[in-house]
Amino acid sequence: MAEKMKELVKIITRETIKPCSPTPSDLKSYRISFLDKLQPPVYINMVYFYPTNNHGTVTTTQQLKKSLSESLARFYPISGRIISNNTSTIECSDEGAEYVEAQFSGVDLSTFLGQPPADPAVLQQFFPAACDSAGAGTWPLLVVQATFFECGGFALGVCISHKLADATTMNIFMKSWAATSARSFGSAPKSIVDPVLDSASYFPARDDLFRFQVSAPKLKKAEVVQRRYVFDKPKLMDLKAKITGGGDGVQLPTRVEAVVALIAKSMMAASSRPDSSSRGGGGGVDIPPKKFVVFQAVNLRARAEPPFPENLVGNFVGFVNAESEEEVAVQHLVAEMRRGMRDFTEKKAERLRGDSAGEVIVEGLKEVGDLIGRDNTCGLFFTSWCNSNIYEEVDFGWGKPIWATTPVISDRLNCVTLMDTRDGGVEAWVSLSKEEMDSFERDPQLLAYASRNPSLLL
Repeated sequence: MAEKMKELVKIITRETIKPCSPTPSDLKSYRISFLDKLQPPVYINMVYFYPTNNHGTVTTTQQLKKSLSESLARFYPISGRIISNNTSTIECSDEGAEYVEAQFSGVDLSTFLGQPPADPAVLQQFFPAACDSAGAGTWPLLVVQATFFECGGFALGVCISHKLADATTMNIFMKSWAATSARSFGSAPKSIVDPVLDSASYFPARDDLFRFQVSAPKLKKAEVVQRRYVFDKPKLMDLKAKITGGGDGVQLPTRVEAVVALIAKSMMAASSRPDSSSRGGGGGVDIPPKKFVVFQAVNLRARAEPPFPENLVGNFVGFVNAESEEEVAVQHLVAEMRRGMRDFTEKKAERLRGDSAGEVIVEGLKEVGDLIGRDNTCGLFFTSWCNSNIYEEVDFGWGKPIWATTPVISDRLNCVTLMDTRDGGVEAWVSLSKEEMDSFERDPQLLAYASRNPSLLL
């Protein structure tokens, strides 16, 4: 069935949606931040699946395009173009975003979601652009695709350039777009999000910082296998209870802490195999790694002291880390991650609000590079989209999404992305080498709490 589904999406139309009103002349040039400049020219993506509604395909399409046009006027840099010889500036030329309409033939939405749904090659059809498409570094900075099933349900695939957006920025935009649409149906329960478009004032794109030759972490590349795991709410409660009662003084672990620790523990075991693709560390020694560093991405908006505006658009992501060995308990990993978060708060939070904010980022990236460059050391990278209220707030007026996910289409090893599920659980996309995945997916401790790629309709 999965092989057949790889060829069921047909593109119907492709057009450019421009903002409903022109950008004022004094806003035509938008400076991006130091952190924005560090990001690779790739798209970050998300796909949202919506049930059949009473409005029909034509009305739904018209409403999506109309509300997108209105939202682009509010988020005017997204309609612009990055000029190749001036990567510090977006030219806010109102060129717009690309909108694609497609048809998924032969299978209705309930059938698609009723079977194990998460084949990355199948899910990739719902996105209008590959992650590494050239447009991510120039134009279009936003591409969306509405794929309609024969039953009237549809998938909304969204790609936004990493040069001006992180996961939080995508959520800010999607909530604003959805509320704009819902207001037209008289069903917007909350006010429309007003973005804060001023990232460069927090992290100015200072040329002197580039003398350190820093960049976003360069993750190890290989032939990667991706798998989706789901921790349902009852199993998560069991896991959290086990961690609380297991020593190291850990009390009341969060969902994310519990899942990160358990998956990291299983990844460590898989990476310690003699045939592991993670062997060798920075020095190329042909032995399995004996030390591991768990890196967890954090939203700097909330971690700065005082916090940055929560609707601040741009890239505001840092890392905290926990060093460990395979033999440690899950409880110890949670304790180490909390230690890393305390260190970040004590040593960096206030500096993010001062003149040395750029230096904080440089120091953090250098630390990441030094740690994963050590001999016999393996880095494990975690990103969490949890607690984003996607299922509640990305409602365009015709119902909440049945499923929202960000499938991993990448050649980067040892990366994990976490998402909320509808019922309060956690979905995890895990990327490992084939050899390591063969071991990882047989780990009994992992399988005691996680299900591999369950149906969305169970």
